[in-house]
Amino acid sequence: MRRTVQLLAGIAILGGCRGEQVPTEASARAQLQAEGSQSFGPSVAKDLATLRQVTAPFQRFDSAAHAGWSAAITGCMTDPNGAGGMGFHYGNLGLIDGVARVNEPELLLYEPEQNGRLRLVAVEYIIPYDFHSRDAAPPELFGQKFLQNDFFKLWGLHAWVWKENPSGMFASWNPNVTCANANASAIMSMSHG
Repeated sequence: MRRTVQLLAGIAILGGCRGEQVPTEASARAQLQAEGSQSFGPSVAKDLATLRQVTAPFQRFDSAAHAGWSAAITGCMTDPNGAGGMGFHYGNLGLIDGVARVNEPELLLYEPEQNGRLRLVAVEYIIPYDFHSRDAAPPELFGQKFLQNDFFKLWGLHAWVWKENPSGMFASWNPNVTCANANASAIMSMSHG
């Protein structure tokens, strides 16, 4: 029994030495508080916590793909003007129905890591113009207005719930996200939002 405990402790220590951190619900809550999500008000803070809880299982891309977020929507997106990156967008096509729900983001955004894995960094809620006219008032979620994206013909709202964004929780681009570890042919450079 003692040998088993020592073996498990050794595995845990070695796992920590790899430098790979898998966020936990507790660390996500702490990060939310550190980022000042409370400044959005208790209702938005609760919604952001719900969003983190429902997306926590998708830290590993294979889990997200198995759960329905398997459609490759974009390559690794980066802003040519230096505002930052977004990463790869993977969608759950069954959720693209014109309704934005806190607990069902249409897209998950992944940043490519040096080790070849994808790291969940954010979500994006989208409503195509077919469902909500470009000329209509913007949809809202988290007390934030969606932004128009004429290139993709949709309304969109990002929530950077898994990687700190100095530009803001709901900014389109994150200067802390890079596509440097993506295959050059997979990088999309475009400005929007």
